[in-house]
Amino acid sequence: MKTGIIAIVGRPNVGKSTIFNRIAGSRISIIEDIPGVTRDRIYAKAEWTGNLFRVIDTGGIELKDQPYQEEIRAQVQIAMDEADVILMVVNGKTGITDDDYYIASLLQKQNKPIVLAVNFIDDHTKMMNIYEFYNLGIGDPIPVSGIHGIGVGDVLDECLKVMPEEKAEEKDEGIRIAVIGEPNVGKSSLVNAILNEERSIVSNVQGTTRDSIDTPFQYYGKPYIIVDTAGIRKRGKVYESIEKYSVLRAMTAIERADVILFLIDGEKGIRDQDKHVAGYAVEAGKPLMIVVNKWDLIEKDDKTMNRFIEEIRAEFVYLSYAPILFISAKTKQRVNTIIPEVDRIFENSQRRIQTNILNEVIQDAQMVTPSPTKNGKRFRIFYTTQVSTNPPTFVFSCNEPNLIHFSYERFLENTLRRAFDFEGTPIHFIYRKKINE
Repeated sequence: MKTGIIAIVGRPNVGKSTIFNRIAGSRISIIEDIPGVTRDRIYAKAEWTGNLFRVIDTGGIELKDQPYQEEIRAQVQIAMDEADVILMVVNGKTGITDDDYYIASLLQKQNKPIVLAVNFIDDHTKMMNIYEFYNLGIGDPIPVSGIHGIGVGDVLDECLKVMPEEKAEEKDEGIRIAVIGEPNVGKSSLVNAILNEERSIVSNVQGTTRDSIDTPFQYYGKPYIIVDTAGIRKRGKVYESIEKYSVLRAMTAIERADVILFLIDGEKGIRDQDKHVAGYAVEAGKPLMIVVNKWDLIEKDDKTMNRFIEEIRAEFVYLSYAPILFISAKTKQRVNTIIPEVDRIFENSQRRIQTNILNEVIQDAQMVTPSPTKNGKRFRIFYTTQVSTNPPTFVFSCNEPNLIHFSYERFLENTLRRAFDFEGTPIHFIYRKKINE
């Protein structure tokens, strides 16, 4: 199976976002007939002919000094650095432009496979429009219509031809731990403290770690793999100012992980990008613990830790199940508590509840606290089964799934968490209408 990253680049108003949405299968990018709408990189997962990959939408590059152009070019460069294949989109209605030539020259310096899509070729009468784009010198132009979906499959076929094969996972034993967080929160320092050796380069310069680094190790004879995730690749002052976009490799590491260590800088506090990074772990359904680093640098009294915990709980309501550890990677304060906690929440993510006990708990909860009525009807669960682990997933056989209120769903989750130890792991619910036989 092929796997990798496709970066979509081009000048403004050539239909990059429309093609991105076609590939991603949903309207993720904002589509507007105004140049410069997409300024930042946008990521999505995609699938074609059984191959799973990522696609990145980028802002339009122009020769003219337009607003945000420096930031856009920096974003596009990051996308191209991360990509395995670069998809250049051009406008078949307006023809080739100086901006197209400029972008093509940039791509030729990347030393990466390039696929050229000529957009707005809606029918065979416009096919002749594609031939002038051979002048860009980056390969055979492929006619597409992003609006109608014509030719997008052909473009993906070409991208997959040059995309790398998925690397076979090593048959390693042990819990895989991913360390995620913003640049400069101390990810590499924490990995080194856990490994008790200088395996990663530690520096006070953001972006030192360029790739995810997998390191097998043993703790009291038990095997683990720890993954230090990368920050962005730094190139000049613009790159130093856009640390909030360093998430792609973290996303990949999250998907491969069994347990997530989500680092927060205790000295700087919670930042907006922390919420985005944590959100990826939640979406992936991974067990997670919140690790507050640099606790040795904080001036503390007997209430400081409780205040910080309250702030974390308020800012990360969706991580109410995650334990919080306060550590110092530099001094190794409480670092020895991390792996035992990893073991515990991994075990919780694998927990299976006997069906008879599970139903007893749910039925008792319904008797004590019935669901609120909706349009004169009340949500009712008849039978509950656990269908999977990691994360624990439960199927409720009920009267009408659409009667469930989010507050009652939260009540059911809290009920299960009080009855069983699911700390550190999300739990998922599926509602199915009971069919009367």
